[in-house]
Amino acid sequence: MNTFHLKTSVVLLEKLKMTVVVIPKDMVDEMGGLGTRLLCSVNGFEEFHCGLVAFGEGQGYISINKKRLKKFGAALGDEVTLDLRHDHSKYGMKMPEELEALLEQEPEGARLFEALSDGKKRYIIHYVDSVKSSQLKIDRAIMLINNLKTMGDKFDFRHLLGMPPREE
Repeated sequence: MNTFHLKTSVVLLEKLKMTVVVIPKDMVDEMGGLGTRLLCSVNGFEEFHCGLVAFGEGQGYISINKKRLKKFGAALGDEVTLDLRHDHSKYGMKMPEELEALLEQEPEGARLFEALSDGKKRYIIHYVDSVKSSQLKIDRAIMLINNLKTMGDKFDFRHLLGMPPREE
């Protein structure tokens, strides 16, 4: 399994107000191009799931939120060492046990979930996994899958989250 090593700096992506690390074009190409799912370790800390996003002129970037930066002992403007390798997981991130168990029990929900784009699947996985309590994860998973089952043909994030439609 190839691991790619890179020294780069943490910069602010002004337009999106996000902290990112920029990946040079030659390395983006070598890793498989934009959209490639990766596991990233910063300064030797634990890996996290990420993807290569277009930065411009063939370059890519990986976003690193402030909470992770602090955990990695890094800040805006710091030089960091990245170890990157391909992410071969099914969804490009870890599936919470609670959501996995629900999908095993809900064939219709599982079918609808699997029909979603990879990004929408990751959104649901992240939303369920972003709380600590197992019961809250179960509650979120049930809500999302039930809302997915009552959604029409057009995907609607507001409906997915149980929010009323926007007033026009």
